[in-house]
Amino acid sequence: MSLPKDNKLMNLLNGWVPGMVGTTPWLHDLGISKQLVQKYKQSGWLTGLGRGAYIKSNEELDWQGAVYALQKQLKLDIHVGGITALNSLGMSHYLQTNEKKIYLFSSGNLSLPKWFEKQDWGVEIESVNTSFLLEKHGIREHGFGSFPLFTSTKERAIIEQIYLSHKSFELLESFQIVEGLTTLRPYLMQELLEKCMSIKVKRLFLYMAEKAQLPVMKHIELEKIDVGTGDRSIVKNGVYDSKYGLVLPKELVDYA
Repeated sequence: MSLPKDNKLMNLLNGWVPGMVGTTPWLHDLGISKQLVQKYKQSGWLTGLGRGAYIKSNEELDWQGAVYALQKQLKLDIHVGGITALNSLGMSHYLQTNEKKIYLFSSGNLSLPKWFEKQDWGVEIESVNTSFLLEKHGIREHGFGSFPLFTSTKERAIIEQIYLSHKSFELLESFQIVEGLTTLRPYLMQELLEKCMSIKVKRLFLYMAEKAQLPVMKHIELEKIDVGTGDRSIVKNGVYDSKYGLVLPKELVDYA
């Protein structure tokens, strides 16, 4: 394909990061009208992904570039979290975690664009819409290839990971991750535990952190954290822990 003579098109293509999705609002901000977009599509410079989204023709699709568009172009309140964030920070490299599954967290009734949901990004995308941790503590930019994405810190990510752990082996893997989190920041961990809306998640983290003898536990002010009343059953026919009022998997309790 010959080089474009259109200055707007040249600037667009030169500034387009490989793997990025370009959305209609972003193109509009660059002064590119719908008519020009159609012209660039017909000329073979752009390829449509669905309504309101485009990539440079002949480029490979990239989930990071798509999430970048959601966050930075469409300003959607969504972030990379849980085990995906922990993997990116090197906190779970020794576990058999599924790196082909990407966890994105959002709150409220956020709906993702159809072009994002229906596209094959080469990985499984798990979109977790939850209100268990509404505050934005513990989210910052982290580099995924060419893209800085809003991502959970290790303190927030382990809370999210525990929230998603429903089975015995998942809880055991979460604990194995907790064992390696020896540099958790007390002030941030305190904030997250105080703001967390899930009694079960808070108790599980405190149990795991205590079992793993994490240094952060020396600084956590337990009296400021609402851990509720009554028992919480994590699994059926488990082992009861009286301190935290949890019925836990035997595999987790016996793990040393």
